[in-house]
Amino acid sequence: MINPVSNDIVKLCKRVFEVEQHGLEQLKQKIGDDFVEAINCIANCKGHVVVIGMGKSGHIGNKISATLASTGTPAFFVHPGEASHGDLGMITAGDLVLAISNSGETEEVLAILPLIKRMGVKLISMTGKPHSSLAKNADIHIDVSVSEEACPLGLAPTASTTATLVMGDALAVTLLQIRGFTKEDFAMSHPAGSLGKKLLLGIEDVMRTGDEIPQVLLTAGFSEALVEMNQKGLGMTAVVHENGKVAGVFTDGDLRRTLDDLYHIKEKTMAELATQNPIMIHQSKMAVEAAQIMETNKIHSLLVVDDANYLVGALNIHDLLRAGVV
Repeated sequence: MINPVSNDIVKLCKRVFEVEQHGLEQLKQKIGDDFVEAINCIANCKGHVVVIGMGKSGHIGNKISATLASTGTPAFFVHPGEASHGDLGMITAGDLVLAISNSGETEEVLAILPLIKRMGVKLISMTGKPHSSLAKNADIHIDVSVSEEACPLGLAPTASTTATLVMGDALAVTLLQIRGFTKEDFAMSHPAGSLGKKLLLGIEDVMRTGDEIPQVLLTAGFSEALVEMNQKGLGMTAVVHENGKVAGVFTDGDLRRTLDDLYHIKEKTMAELATQNPIMIHQSKMAVEAAQIMETNKIHSLLVVDDANYLVGALNIHDLLRAGVV
């Protein structure tokens, strides 16, 4: 039974980090004209970036294609072995191929190069061997070589796959910034995720409308406002003019602050008790902005208004929680 000393385990782990960090430092020093040319080529591509690679390079390629696609560069992965048996039809004349191979001599990748060339498709290669067959046949070659693998046997791809993955991220993020890709654009391709909900849901998607909006007139008394608050369950009520324009708000906090004058409170109207110039949000805003306003102002509900400050809706933190915004 193997029972290594804890210090030895930590030392081995740190060694892996050191080797891979060194590999990334080497990679950073190689960034130059080839990378710039690759960025311009991809940015001007009218079709898709088709990523190909075998084995570990294929796994890395799959991730790179997914990152490109989710950051504004249409891309997909094609297995080079399957490409020779029909999947090559997925590549069209307007596309660009990004071929990944650490050795640059992967047979399945080299086998489809003549067909790619015949189609007139641009080829960018990413290898650890600048003088390899793949590198020489590419229109643009990106060098991702490292001096050593973290694997002590020098066999398992480790530092080399990390370098390739980081280079793919560098391509995707650089393209993202050049294209002016925004959070909203990112959310459009992630509608089911939490980020998509935060960025795509508008106030109108989560606010309460119609009879669900707590509201009383300026002339309403304390008791009427209290009944409205209890029935609607938002912890507040809007106080409006007869035409529906917001005049103020009366909240649970206002209620607590007025309890000291309980005897006279029943005689007062909302015109006297309501908080004027309340914090509100426009109906066109995103739901995530409502969450930010609530957090900043330490409140739990908001009135929703139109351009002229007419009441159109209301929401509280629980509405945002149910929608997955917070």
